[in-house]
Amino acid sequence: MNHLIIYANHNDGSFNHAVLENITEKYLSLGHEVVVRNLYKLNWNPVLTTEDLKALHQREIPADIAREQEFVAWADMLTVIYPVWWTSMPAILKGYFDRVFSFGFAYGHTPNGIEGFLKGKKVLLLSSTGQPRDIYEQSGMYKAMNMTTDTGIFKFCAMDVIGHIYFPSIQTVSDKVREEYIESVKKFIDNYFL
Repeated sequence: MNHLIIYANHNDGSFNHAVLENITEKYLSLGHEVVVRNLYKLNWNPVLTTEDLKALHQREIPADIAREQEFVAWADMLTVIYPVWWTSMPAILKGYFDRVFSFGFAYGHTPNGIEGFLKGKKVLLLSSTGQPRDIYEQSGMYKAMNMTTDTGIFKFCAMDVIGHIYFPSIQTVSDKVREEYIESVKKFIDNYFL
């Protein structure tokens, strides 16, 4: 299986980076192919410009967008790793989807109306948060984030979201709990690919 990992955290010493390293190792141990796109290391430009839109409309895909679309097309599964900032993904990651999941590539008009074009691809989202789980559950934030991200982006493009795993209170939990979070994701992956 071909895995595209889209990673959005600026800190190489972060919990998210530990997740990236462990998940990459896990996929490789299963004999899968892995490509990691570290958006901060790539210095990814998240701004969808008027020039981008004109080029996309004329099917003259800008080189940086075309390269990422090739990775998405190659992948059987996307794993997206990011911290939750202001109940959403960091701007660099949102801008990745704004630019790469473009009309004509990820979705478009068909005789049946608007349809997603990325059918058959799987998605796993891994998100660290600052607040405790119960605060997000009681306020409806998990539901809202799942709706805007999982449904609004990936399911809209006809992708199968196999899970959105949150790691709550990441700044205040113990190292032991962080290790348990990582082990739980590895177990999720093992169970999924059994």
